[in-house]
Amino acid sequence: MSPRRVAVTGATGFVGGTVASVLSARGHDVVCLVRRDPGPSFPWATRVVDSADAASLAVSLEDVDAVAHLAILNDFHRIYADRRAGWDGFVGLTRRVVDAANATGATVGYVSTDWVFDGTGHLVTEDEPPNPVNYYGVLKAASELVVLERARSGFVARVGGVQGLHQTRDTGPRSQDVGFGYFVLALVDALRAGGRFTVWEADDINAVATPVVSPEIGALLGRAFDAGVEGVLHFAGGTAVTRRELAHATCEVFGLDAEMLDFQPPPEEAWLPAPVPYDTSMSGEATMARLGTRTHSVVEQLDALRRELDEGTPVPLS
Repeated sequence: MSPRRVAVTGATGFVGGTVASVLSARGHDVVCLVRRDPGPSFPWATRVVDSADAASLAVSLEDVDAVAHLAILNDFHRIYADRRAGWDGFVGLTRRVVDAANATGATVGYVSTDWVFDGTGHLVTEDEPPNPVNYYGVLKAASELVVLERARSGFVARVGGVQGLHQTRDTGPRSQDVGFGYFVLALVDALRAGGRFTVWEADDINAVATPVVSPEIGALLGRAFDAGVEGVLHFAGGTAVTRRELAHATCEVFGLDAEMLDFQPPPEEAWLPAPVPYDTSMSGEATMARLGTRTHSVVEQLDALRRELDEGTPVPLS
C-alpha cells in the first residue's frame, strides 16, 4: 500500500522537484520540506523547517509516512573551501533527517550517487564497497552509512548520469560538465538552435555511466517506499555508455544531425578541484527485480526525455 504522505527534501532542486512531481502524480500526498518559503507559484505543499534542528524536522514529519531525502549543500567548490560546512550539509543534515524520522516512525529514502565509486569498475553491483576519489563522494558515502546504520527504516538509492528538466524553473542545469548529468539537454539545446556541440572526451572526467531520467528516480522511490525495501539500491539505466555513444544516441532519438558534433577535452575552466571517477556505470538488475520492474535502455530513457521536453510533463518509465 502506498504511503499516505511523503515528505521531500531538496524539492526546489533539479531532481527533487521531479521526484515531488512524479510522487504527487502517482497519488502520494507530497509535502516539501524547505528552508524558506518558495512562494505561491510553487506547485506542492510546503513546510518551512530549520534543517539545522532535528526537533524542527521531527515536528515536520509527525504525520509523514516516508521522507525522500535529496537536500545537500550543492556546491562542489564550496565544500572544498569550507569542509565543515560541506560535512554538515551532507552528513549532519542526513543524521538530523534520520533522527527525526526515527522519532516519528517515517521511512527514509536517501538519494545518493554513483560517485561513491572510484571509477575503475564497470556495471558495479549494489554490494560493491564505496571507494570515493573526491570529497563529494566521501560525503555521499558517509551519508549512506548514516541511513544504513542509524535509520530504523530506510534505504539508499544511488543514481548517476541524471538527465531531465527542472520542474520549477524555466532554466535549469542545462550545460555540460565533467560529470555526466545535464549532458543530453545541453546537446539538444545547441543543435536545435543551429549550432555545433562539443562532446568532452578525456581520461580524467566521468566518461562512462548508466544514464537515467529524473522522473524514473521519482517512480522508483515510490516503488521502494511501497515495497518497504531496505539496504542499497541502484536506480540505473539499462545501458552503460560513453559520452560519444550517448551523444550519437541523443541525435538519433531527437532527430538531430550528428555531423554537428565535435569531440575534444574539456576547457581548462571546466575542471574541478579534485579527481573525478572515470567509469561510474552501475548495474540495476537486482534492484529492479526487488521493485518489480526492469531496467530501461538508453534509447528508452532518451525517448522519455524527448517526450518530457515536447509535452512539458515528466515521463517515468517504471
